Amino acid sequence: MYQNLPQRDAYAGATPLGGAATDDAIAHDNNSVSTSKIWQVITASSVGTVIEWYDFYIFGSLAAIIGPVLFGSTGKIEDTILGTLAVFGAGFVVRPFGALFFGRIGDMIGRKYTFLLTLLIMGGATFVTGLIPSYDKIGIAAPIIVTILRLLQGLALGGEYGGATTYVAEHSPDNKRGYYTSFIQITATAGLLLSVLVIIATRKTMGEVAFKEWGWRIPFLLSGLLVIASYYIRRRLHESPLFAKAKSEGKTSTNPLRESFVNPVNRRLVLISLFGATMGQGVVWYTGQFYAYAFMQNTLKLDLVDASLVLCSALILASPFFVYFGSLSDRIGRKKIIMMGLLCGALFTFPIFYGLKQFAGPITEVTAATVDATGKAIPAVMKSLAPNLPAMTALVFCLVLFVTMAYGPIAAYLVELFPTKVRYTSLSLPYHIGNGVFGGFVPLIATALTLRAAASDTPFIKEYSTLAGLVYPVSIALICWFVGQALMKDVRNVKLMDEQ
Repeated sequence: MYQNLPQRDAYAGATPLGGAATDDAIAHDNNSVSTSKIWQVITASSVGTVIEWYDFYIFGSLAAIIGPVLFGSTGKIEDTILGTLAVFGAGFVVRPFGALFFGRIGDMIGRKYTFLLTLLIMGGATFVTGLIPSYDKIGIAAPIIVTILRLLQGLALGGEYGGATTYVAEHSPDNKRGYYTSFIQITATAGLLLSVLVIIATRKTMGEVAFKEWGWRIPFLLSGLLVIASYYIRRRLHESPLFAKAKSEGKTSTNPLRESFVNPVNRRLVLISLFGATMGQGVVWYTGQFYAYAFMQNTLKLDLVDASLVLCSALILASPFFVYFGSLSDRIGRKKIIMMGLLCGALFTFPIFYGLKQFAGPITEVTAATVDATGKAIPAVMKSLAPNLPAMTALVFCLVLFVTMAYGPIAAYLVELFPTKVRYTSLSLPYHIGNGVFGGFVPLIATALTLRAAASDTPFIKEYSTLAGLVYPVSIALICWFVGQALMKDVRNVKLMDEQ
């Protein structure tokens, strides 16, 4: 068992120092799956994964609107947003547990049936969220139900990424694995984009008042139809050839958790992939896309539609670079590109967010704070009335470009790091700790740091309080860059079939 693990940094297709594979080694590709079959696999996997990310991000995208409905209102919008983001973050905390639970099933039973199960759990939880009565009707039961559903979503998402990534990678040719897996890397951004577009369309169709009252439920309910369609597509797939071969030869793991995390060689690879890659990639991802979106709405007071147009435009323009950098990693290596993304995120995030603040324009009070007929406090409405949207789009595009560098090649890097018998489990845990814990809490931690800085008596801190939240993701990205530079090996184009 694990007789080849000490050479994981140098085996089958890489030089002994973890460098590039030779041309002769790359030319002999022992994965014979047809190109048409690969595209069927990518399409089925990607559609389902987009829907799962759509489900997950709707909640965070609508935090400012659904917070008062499902969690009640204290009269302070900051408290409501923090409370909603905390529940949003709870879904990220359980993702590593979902990675362990579903990863074990995926390594013992199979990839296909595992991510069918995660799709149904995720979609069902999202659909039910759209049916929950308001806090005014059922009281504390509303936030309790929401929290339980978020935990279920987090567990399901913990199993989804590892299954989809492993499934696609195990169908891909060895010398194009970065290219083909990069399409799975687009799905998280595509899910966020889809959630924002559905929200904008629903709000524009219904009007702001109706949308805030009940229209916000439509994006959640729509998930039910999307999941049914995706389930039908996925259930027609077959098991991956690598796992099927291992299973037919009796070489699957009987205890993936022990073999992944007790074995010292594999455990070391798990830790390096976490602290040298996924931790930094996670904060770059959530800062460049999700926190930037929340920052424009909550801090810069952009209208929801304006902030959505900026984000969607930047995502559409930058998304092809996921594929570009994934493909480039097949030729020059995964490490160089991932490290560049982390370094750019560490160096340029502060200047870019400062630029967003400058281009957002002055913030004006549109309506004053008041109370309604029942005595409930209604906070003042503040808005940025003259934002420079093209300039802000260009800046957010830069942030998303850093995301594509860090995220585009990372699926291929993680897949090639671990053996088939424990691949699902081994790659899922560091990925979901890095993205779910370190990355997923970026909105909550950054918002809390911003509010704390705003209350400071120190003039300098107070003046730049809107940027104080960036200290967290920038620090994590920089630490991860140092660790990755020192410990990561640039393994690529590994002949996965040979390890059998």
